[in-house]
Amino acid sequence: MASTANPFSISLSSKPTAKPSLFNPSEQLSLRVQTHGVGPFRSSNFSVKLTVAKSKSKIMATSAQVVDQPPSKTAMEVVEVGLGDRSYPIYIGSGLLNQPELLQRHVHGKRVLVVTNTRVAPLYLEKVVDALTKDNPNVTVESVILPDGEKYKDMDTLMKVFDKAIESRLDRRCTFVALGGGVVGDMCGYAAASFLRGVNFIQIPTTVMAQVDSSVGGKTGINHPLGKNLIGAFYQPQCVLIDTDTLNTLPDRELASGLAEVIKYGLIRDAEFFEWQERNMGALIARDPNALAYAIKRSCENKAEVVSLDEKEGGVRATLNLGHTFGHMNESFVVVYHVSQAIETGVGYGKWFHGEAVAAGMIMAVDMSYRLGWIDDSLVKRVHNIVKQANLPTSPPESVTVETFKAVMAVDKKVADGLLRLILLKGPLGNCVFTGDYDRKALDETLHAFCKS
Repeated sequence: MASTANPFSISLSSKPTAKPSLFNPSEQLSLRVQTHGVGPFRSSNFSVKLTVAKSKSKIMATSAQVVDQPPSKTAMEVVEVGLGDRSYPIYIGSGLLNQPELLQRHVHGKRVLVVTNTRVAPLYLEKVVDALTKDNPNVTVESVILPDGEKYKDMDTLMKVFDKAIESRLDRRCTFVALGGGVVGDMCGYAAASFLRGVNFIQIPTTVMAQVDSSVGGKTGINHPLGKNLIGAFYQPQCVLIDTDTLNTLPDRELASGLAEVIKYGLIRDAEFFEWQERNMGALIARDPNALAYAIKRSCENKAEVVSLDEKEGGVRATLNLGHTFGHMNESFVVVYHVSQAIETGVGYGKWFHGEAVAAGMIMAVDMSYRLGWIDDSLVKRVHNIVKQANLPTSPPESVTVETFKAVMAVDKKVADGLLRLILLKGPLGNCVFTGDYDRKALDETLHAFCKS
């Protein structure tokens, strides 16, 4: 936290606890904090329970309550994705690429292949290679630099990764490292899942979108001309390392794109987080490091919990696709997920960023939810306002027609037995449903309200 004159008043009490945890805590603290207008965050009172871990020199939050003052960016946070013997950590913090031991502990074998792209390589490839090899002379690192952009998320580009791995004679104990945004992470993960029938891999996401969403949970794959992410596999990494300093080089438009996924978590399952965003969206857009670190951590906690419950999207995990069906149509161009896919597919991959398509898809999903009578108009207005505050689009491109939406939705991954299932809001903020049981008239009305016939 920034050093200011009496910015907080704090009271706490401790009590022993016998409840075990991953970090072997010895006691629990009740903490009450009053803020007095620190930085961009509002004055407020909040309370949170903390668990002190004697075996690790850090305090782990155990309360789900949102705080108005995020922790200092100097502290590393660890979020665990619980998948039994395939569980893995998400490291979040500033300067983590300067801590070689974090990466090296997850490298299996002596050979590493770093997969990155033409934009990220000049910025961070050398630093990652140094982190992998510092005081570690037995490890050798190869790299493959792919062209940058969603339009290259295809089989031809994927083959470049396999070509490099085979030419370098990598074996089954090698480790692939994904260094870049969502496209690089998806392709590297799919290559790792397929090469020699599966090798280890690590995610180092460098965009907000990848840090809060695509790097966590093991979804990997490539696009097909007829649809987004139709070819791929569920394949979990050894770890996800999020160095928040990499966001310093992220263009404003890509920063905003990533915030669409942050908004999504609040809408579908974390009302307090959504309310925090309403108060702090200005700080996020201004790149306040504490605000960004908190938003990333909170998003990862939401994603990790859902993945732990439903790794392969059999039920609850599908709700993370809010705005994506509509959105994927916007990008090239489901209802939140289906719309974004329709937008992406309909206008051509790469013309809209994924988050931009998701944002427009969320607006359309909210509209349809309201037409069904599942939410009230106040929530419609709040979602519209926060999307605008994040500098994101609130409608699909003019080129996307009703017919285009319907054609792309017909081949979406969430179609089951010929029925298009949608993620829609229902009830109070923070609640949603994944369902095919809805009035088709409401879908048609939403499509015609936003698109040309």
